Amino acid sequence: HGPRHRRRGSSPAGTAAPSSVHVLKRALITGITGQDGRHLSEFLSQKGYQVFGLIRRNSITEHQQNRIESINGDIHKEYGDLLQGTTAEETARHTIGRTEFVRVRTPATGLGPIMTGAACLFCHDAPPAEGGTNQRLETRFGRRNEDGSFDPLLSLGGPMLQDQSVGSVNGVTWTPEKVPAEANVVAQRRTTPLFGLGLVDATADATFLAIAAWQKAHDPAATGRPAMVPEIGASALRVGRFGWKAALPTLLQFNADAFLNEVGITTPRFPDENCPQGNCASLAQNPSPGVNDPDGSALAQVNDFVRFLGPPPRGASGSGSATFAAIGCSFCHVQTLVTAPNASGAFDRVAYHPFSDFLLHDMGSLGDGIDQGDAKGAEMRTQPLWGVAQQTRLLHDGRARTVADAILAHDGQGKRARDRFAALSDSERRALLAFLDTL
Repeated sequence: HGPRHRRRGSSPAGTAAPSSVHVLKRALITGITGQDGRHLSEFLSQKGYQVFGLIRRNSITEHQQNRIESINGDIHKEYGDLLQGTTAEETARHTIGRTEFVRVRTPATGLGPIMTGAACLFCHDAPPAEGGTNQRLETRFGRRNEDGSFDPLLSLGGPMLQDQSVGSVNGVTWTPEKVPAEANVVAQRRTTPLFGLGLVDATADATFLAIAAWQKAHDPAATGRPAMVPEIGASALRVGRFGWKAALPTLLQFNADAFLNEVGITTPRFPDENCPQGNCASLAQNPSPGVNDPDGSALAQVNDFVRFLGPPPRGASGSGSATFAAIGCSFCHVQTLVTAPNASGAFDRVAYHPFSDFLLHDMGSLGDGIDQGDAKGAEMRTQPLWGVAQQTRLLHDGRARTVADAILAHDGQGKRARDRFAALSDSERRALLAFLDTL
């Protein structure tokens, strides 16, 4: 076999190595937060390597974060790690929560009888890590009446379509729901990533109210409004911040809603099963009657897994950030928020960067037509931009495949920023899109 082996970099006799061939060198550093990891990443970057760094769970101090920031332009941080500053006890809760997050339910353990999937992981598997999104689309429907009111068609299985079922169980066949003929509004909703949501949950209502007041003072035509929605177990309304319509005020309620509507798991917060196609009488044959998670422990575990997921890592921003602000994107896509005082150090007055005001804005033709919570048909919550570089489908219905297409689809209160984006020079547009690609 000797003649078939050549030294690395050599060419066959009588030929020249192709000058166009370039081998991209990559390196993974599993301890990027340490001093040695930093020096190694700098050395390899200088040698032309593309450096990826794993941030170890519960390992980042402020000093270590400064190390990372100093080489931010050279390394590629990875998704899926814990929130910075978690304790050993919080880390253990997150780990236990993952077991429930990936658990595949069956009819015997509460699945269905109608649902959209048998596990949280079925929508939030990737990319780029557990807690991400596979861009799965779900369907909402209802009826807009002649007087302008909206009917969620509860008696016909609305407003959310459960497009899967448990099939035949104990001699009873359960079938997936279908959009009824009475619906004249049908909308697709894209599953969104879960990274960093614990920080959003830990942000005071007063922060969102203050943003809305600031917007009203500076540009009334583009002002968003807080979605005021009920929190289960509380008498006063809260500021909604989760979901495409900001219909849910807390992370726990958001996850409880997903338990019921996505997997068919009832909990103390949502103890009543969805009636298949609106037929509540059929639940007399429910293969798993009663509250499926009676003490709420499974819900609490999933909530722990999601709550302690860290936010999406960011790359180094360039000149495009100035353009982002100049054309008005940052008016709604607010870069930095700060959490309220919290007993957990991981959430105590932490600055984070979601690029969202979490307010409702009238998006004109880009709205999905569905009334939900406090939101009207044309209103949508400002979608956070953190992690947008990892998304292959954008906007609420996944219609846009590129960031540029998503911007150009803006309407209503987003129309002025859209038109300014369209008027940018080629170089300005490239810089702006390169900036968004770092988020």
